[in-house]
Amino acid sequence: MSTVAAISTPDAPGGIAVIRISGEQAVDVAEKIFTPVSGKKVSEMPGYTCAYGHAHDADEIIDDCILTVFKAPHSYTGEDTAEISCHGGLFVTKKILRAALKYGAENAPAGEFTKRAYLNGKLDLTQAEAVMDIISARGERELKMAENLRSGAAFRKAEKCSSRLMKLLGDLAAWADYPEEDIPEVEPEYLISELDSIGDELASLVKNYDCGRILRQGIASAIVGRPNVGKSTLFNCLSGCERSIVTDIAGTTRDVVEESVRLGDITLRLSDTAGIRETEDMIEGIGVSIAEKLIGESELIIAVFDGNCPLTEDDAKLLKKINNKKCIAVINKSDLGQNIDIASIKENIQHIVYLSAKENDGVDKLRAAVEDIFSIDENAVSAVTAANERQKNCIDSSLKCVRDASAALKNGEFLDAVNVLIDEAEQFLLELTGKKVTDSVVNEVFSRFCVGK
Repeated sequence: MSTVAAISTPDAPGGIAVIRISGEQAVDVAEKIFTPVSGKKVSEMPGYTCAYGHAHDADEIIDDCILTVFKAPHSYTGEDTAEISCHGGLFVTKKILRAALKYGAENAPAGEFTKRAYLNGKLDLTQAEAVMDIISARGERELKMAENLRSGAAFRKAEKCSSRLMKLLGDLAAWADYPEEDIPEVEPEYLISELDSIGDELASLVKNYDCGRILRQGIASAIVGRPNVGKSTLFNCLSGCERSIVTDIAGTTRDVVEESVRLGDITLRLSDTAGIRETEDMIEGIGVSIAEKLIGESELIIAVFDGNCPLTEDDAKLLKKINNKKCIAVINKSDLGQNIDIASIKENIQHIVYLSAKENDGVDKLRAAVEDIFSIDENAVSAVTAANERQKNCIDSSLKCVRDASAALKNGEFLDAVNVLIDEAEQFLLELTGKKVTDSVVNEVFSRFCVGK
């Protein structure tokens, strides 16, 4: 593979920045752009050692830096790697990267270093995917789940199931080659017992998937309501900044404004929507249509009502639209008194919160309601589970084949048909761990990584 380089620290000013170079020519490239003050050559540095010196482009000194050398296979990527730590200015960092590119390295695509770690056997595919979960973790629970995955817990469990399936395939192959032999491992009772046990193990890998998904990705949520009930004020209150325009003019919000908001241990991917009402304004009407569409697509609806006013016809229509959805009714403007018909709301919505978005009073009650609806089991945080849709789809597909194979045996089907189902189940697990996966899947996995990782 070619030698690649990228900035591995955020694209922002900071105390230090790191330029990572990896590949067969990594040390040669580093030697061309870095000179230790000790006078020792970079090519003479053993692995896991550092040197202080100057990064330069020919005779022009760029910055004084620290160079760290890692020798294959004992590096993150499994290749020779050099990392230059310099002052964290944007210009100086990019200038050192340009020097590395000038003297033989190529720009590293997104996720290239972790992809090489996977291709060189340093990580399995599930561990590689966990790297980005660690980077994007926004709380203790997300980090705990990501570390659990990076330790290889999901891989080990899938590998164990895969080995058991391989044994069954071996026994069935022996039975096919030597049908006159009495092979107890292919007796239907034994096969059914093994398949049911493997199925239970696979089912446990996706049992807590939704819990993990909520922690990692957040909950798609929409703030809805008729105009002037305080939706945008609530959105700004939760966001901690003035993201939405707030006026007394009905129909001010016409487009969707989005923000990720942290409530306790849960992240809401929050959308502020146009006020839902009948309107002849074409542009506002488009906004209303988008709001109604989001009601159908969102996992959580935060329906806002003006507690100081009786329910209107638009409020009543909204209650019908959000029926059977996970929903929290926010009775806003609690500081102005209550004149709303709360009984009608209670008939449609279980969780009701009273607050004043303008005064930032009562948000803790909203947080408690969200946590009540999407409760996070501490045991689920520690459980081994699929990390993303790709992994879940592989496990679900393998599980279906295993269950179908067991059902076929119970229905007296031929062992040849059962063998095909077990083989398919095994293929899905090999795809899960990355032992047998297409280049397109691998490229898709690492395309979601940041540059420099």
